[in-house]
Amino acid sequence: MNNKWIRAAVPALLIHCSIGTVYCWSTFKEAIAMQIGASTFATGWAFSLAIFFLGMSAAFAGRIVEADIHRSSLISCICFTTGMLGTGFVIQHAHGILALIGIYFFYGCIMGIGLGVGYLTPVKTLMLWFSDQKGLATGISIMGFGLAKAIATPIMEFLQNRYGISAMFYILGCIYFVMMLAGHFLLKKPDGWVENPERDQEFQWTSLLKNKTFVGIWLIFFLNIHCGLMLITYEKQILNATFAGLGVLALIISFVPSVTAACNALGRIGYSTISDRMKDRSLVYQIIFGSCFTICAVVLLSSINVGTVYKVVVVIMLMIINLGYGGGFSTLPALLSSRFGMDHISKIHGITLSAWAVAGVTGNNTSEMILKASNQNYNFIISVALLLYVVAFFICVSTVKEKHL
Repeated sequence: MNNKWIRAAVPALLIHCSIGTVYCWSTFKEAIAMQIGASTFATGWAFSLAIFFLGMSAAFAGRIVEADIHRSSLISCICFTTGMLGTGFVIQHAHGILALIGIYFFYGCIMGIGLGVGYLTPVKTLMLWFSDQKGLATGISIMGFGLAKAIATPIMEFLQNRYGISAMFYILGCIYFVMMLAGHFLLKKPDGWVENPERDQEFQWTSLLKNKTFVGIWLIFFLNIHCGLMLITYEKQILNATFAGLGVLALIISFVPSVTAACNALGRIGYSTISDRMKDRSLVYQIIFGSCFTICAVVLLSSINVGTVYKVVVVIMLMIINLGYGGGFSTLPALLSSRFGMDHISKIHGITLSAWAVAGVTGNNTSEMILKASNQNYNFIISVALLLYVVAFFICVSTVKEKHL
């Protein structure tokens, strides 16, 4: 029982496959809005709040995770499942503004805290067990976070249709409690590894803000998520606009999201595994940004003649963006450890995840503003994303590639 798969990989997957279902929001957001009598825009802030609290709770949870992974995994389990169950209760018993406040509190705040603490908890343990394959290890775990959407979406749709939206949250809340509690009991750092309390006191997070490499990593991580959310959250609408008027529209729209979800998961395991074979892990981010701004440019050029080629490259673009979006998450912990070592990796990783909190608020809202200003022209979103990917590429080349061990 005391091996790296049972003590690190399996519990990490149990935790991340549970909390990763936050990305299933689009599956039930309209049902929630209809049930409580609110607009989808108003209910959508629950998701933004969940991502915000994910990033910010991770930023402040590093010390807890470093000191005691079992305490942090239990906090995550309780907060996440309480958020799920509380959301179901509010939907069933409240309406209008009271329901919105309740959903913001349970789904956005309480569940968001469980997300952030749970996301961070298994990462250092994985890298300790898989010391020679840090990228692969974190890729396995964080792939679970990305794969959760593909696994849970059909289950959620079945439960909604069969038992109703409130019952869906009750049932899944109980299932995820069992899964995360199992992960809590299985998770264990390698024998012989003891955290040093004195070293813990030496860490000053303010020093990171003065470190050029850390600031560069924070910025490229933020830009990758921001650009990804700009396009991924409008994936369905982009496909609608691209294939409008074609008889195969319904088939394409139902098929492509499954492919892009798989790309998101594959990017997490693929890019992180590739990083293990590179002398400088920042090269992976250069590949991500280079491929993303290249495919965005190809889409814009092919839009001059909106034909079959354009439609194909739009689908390819969504696949590449999802690959890079997922890969950016899984490669981050190993990149940070290569720059700052393992002693304070949970704290540093957690602080870096604050970029996720900010991007969770700015990404889709930026697209919303662009669409309003451009009369629903999705090429403007792609153009802005292209420019930001170029900026991220140059930040990576100029700052992150430098080693500061």
